[in-house]
Parts: sequence; structure tokens; C-alpha cells
Amino acid sequence: MLTYWAERAWLDSGPAEAVAVEVDGDRIRSVTAGAARRGTVLRGLTIPGLADAHSHAFHRALRGRTHDESGNFWNWRKGMYALAERLDPDSYYRLARGVYAEMALAGITCVGEFHYVHHAPGGRPYDDPNAMGHALIAAAADAGIRITLLDTLYLSGGFGEPLEGPQRRFGDGSLEAWMNRVDKIATGALGLTGTAVHSVRAVPDAAIEALAGSTEGRPVHVHVSEQRAENEACRAEHGCSPTQLLEDCGLLGPGTTAVHATHPTNNDLELLRRSGTTVCLCPTTERDLADGIGPAYAMAESGIPLSLGTDANAVIDMFEEARALEMHERLVSGQRGRFTSAELLAAATGHDSLGWNDAGRIAPGRRADLVTVALDTPRTAGCAPSGILYAATAADITDVVSGGRRIVAEGRHTAIDAAAELAEAIEEAWA
Repeated sequence: MLTYWAERAWLDSGPAEAVAVEVDGDRIRSVTAGAARRGTVLRGLTIPGLADAHSHAFHRALRGRTHDESGNFWNWRKGMYALAERLDPDSYYRLARGVYAEMALAGITCVGEFHYVHHAPGGRPYDDPNAMGHALIAAAADAGIRITLLDTLYLSGGFGEPLEGPQRRFGDGSLEAWMNRVDKIATGALGLTGTAVHSVRAVPDAAIEALAGSTEGRPVHVHVSEQRAENEACRAEHGCSPTQLLEDCGLLGPGTTAVHATHPTNNDLELLRRSGTTVCLCPTTERDLADGIGPAYAMAESGIPLSLGTDANAVIDMFEEARALEMHERLVSGQRGRFTSAELLAAATGHDSLGWNDAGRIAPGRRADLVTVALDTPRTAGCAPSGILYAATAADITDVVSGGRRIVAEGRHTAIDAAAELAEAIEEAWA
């Protein structure tokens, strides 16, 4: 039994003072506010572990290398494909290990890895057909965070188009072959296997419909309406929006997360609301790629659950993702206060989207995920605890407990030098 004593902790009712959290294994046994100091002291404000619901770990190697390029997402994608062509299981493991350590330092205790670089160049399977996925799972375990490996179905290069070039690494040839491979994934104690449809342009509707009936309770994620061009192409092919196509195929529902949904059309929001589908917004990536600003407030007002992701990992900072929901809405609407701090924190702790519905709160029976934010840095000094989401950055996190295990202490990862490993891995990736 371990006891953590937090100067302040964000409980269900909001920030409270002098909170003792008793931890038994990977679970919280008891939470007591106004408690005498005992056990390990956490100075600052302790919040629940953060959930990164949408990540492409290898995109981290693009950070700072594409920002001066003109054009849009489709130009950027060429560079991303060039990077994808260079990876192998060993180099991917080293890169992801650094990325997940950076996430741990940013208070992320669970990541949803939208994984589609499955095979060797040209599409040849490795001896272990899940070598790339297993590299990601091992990297997350080393970093001490949980992972939902969202193994991605990717069958076509566009509507009616074959896979070409680097895309051949992404495809299994058929839904059946993909399912057979996914069944062999070994996730370990800190992992879950999820399902992903890359997009309606990358998976024919017949395959989406067949998959919808065989998800076996796994979380399902899918890129939706990230680009207006995607909407236009889907309408030309199917006469409807991507969201309507997913509804017609039976894929929407409480276990499904629509990633981005930046450009919903017609009754798309009603379809998402009625089906209970979650939307994962990735504001720092959506603005980095000039994708646009999604209608986050309209989604929340209609009752659509929201989660957040770092996506391309141009920034790994869930505080920035969360406050961007509010700040982007202010730019669009000309109004402040569209989201409360509690609503922003709920989006940043959206573990349910990843199949970990026993995490995301500091409460008895929940997973023992505790993230402590310093309140005495140049950014946070004088800030009211309830306003921390508007002031703090990932650099203000001092301590992280993930599943009862302390993985960050006094601002340092206890096992990995993230900066050194990232520098070496990224240099190797581009060599």
C-alpha cells in the first residue's frame, strides 16, 4: 500500500486541498481531502492521468522539419510517406520509446496509437507479421504508459485506387488477412488491441460494413472529414458525407471515435450524437496542417463526447490541446467561456475512447494515475488551481504516477532520457 499526499488535487467536485490518495497495486483504494500530511508528498496541483486518444508516433520525426513548406495537408503527406518508407521494427521501437517517454513527461498515462505502418517496404510481411505493432507496445511499456494499439485497416490508395509506393506497407490485401494478423497481436498487461479504419477513402464500404459486425467490443477509431477534399471525393463516389457512409455501414456507435470531424456537413453532427459516437479533436495538428477549426462547441452542446489527441505530435502537450478547444472557439465565435475548465479536463482525460473506462478520475477503484503540475513556475505562479489548464504547459509537470508506478519524479523520467533518445532515433530515421 502506498500513500500520496497532494497539496491540492482535482477531484470530481473540483480542486481540493490536502488530499491523501491511498494506492493498492494499480488502483486507488481511498481518497481523503483535508488529510494530515503523510506518505509521498506531491507539491502543486495533482490531476488525473491524461489520455492521448490519437497519436501517430513516427510523425514525431517530422517536428521542425516541415513548417516552412507551403501548401496544405496533401503536400505535407508526401514528406510523411517518405519517412514511413524508412522505418523498420528496430528503428520504430527506438523512436517510439522516446516519443512515449516525452508523453509520460507531459502527463499522458495512456495513448491511442493509430498504427498503419505494418509491413516491410513493398508490403512484404515481416517474419513476425506484427513486428511493427509489437515494437510500439514494447516502447510504451518501457515508458510506463498504457497503449491502445489501434491497428488500422488500409486497403486502397483512394476511392477505387490501388495502394502505391509507401502505402503498400500499410495494406494487408483484404479484410480477412488483416483480421487474421490482428488476432495475433500480443499487448501485454499495459496494452489493449483496438480497431481502426483509416478513412472511407482507404477502406471500401463493403469492408467497413463487414468490419462493423465483427469488432468484438474493441474500441474503433476512424479518420473522418479531416479535409474538405475528402468530403467532396466521398460525395462523388457515394453521394453522401463520410459520416453518413459510416452510419450506413453500421460503424458509428458508443464504441467508435471519429477522429477530427473538422468539416461536418448536413446532418453529420446529429448522426454522431444519435449514435453515441465520440469525436477526437487534435487542435495542434489541425492548425499545423492548415486543416481548419472543427465545431467543438456545437459538438459538445449537442451531447457528443469529446476526447483529444496529439496526432502528428508536432506538439506533445495536452494542456495546449485542451485550451485550444476554448481558444479556437473564441476566434470563431467572438465569445469567451464556451467551455468550462472541468469540461476541458474531461476531454483531456478521455480514457473511455481508448477502452480504459476505469481511468480518468481520482476516485476509489480507478486506476492510480496521478499527474502533478507545479504552481510556482513562471507560467503558473499566482494562477488559481481551477485555471491551471489556461496557464500550464507540459514543462510544468513534475511528477507522474501511472497505474500506481511513479514514472516521472521531479520533472525527470525515471527510466528514459527522452531528449537523448529522440535525438538519436530521429537522426537515424533520416540518415
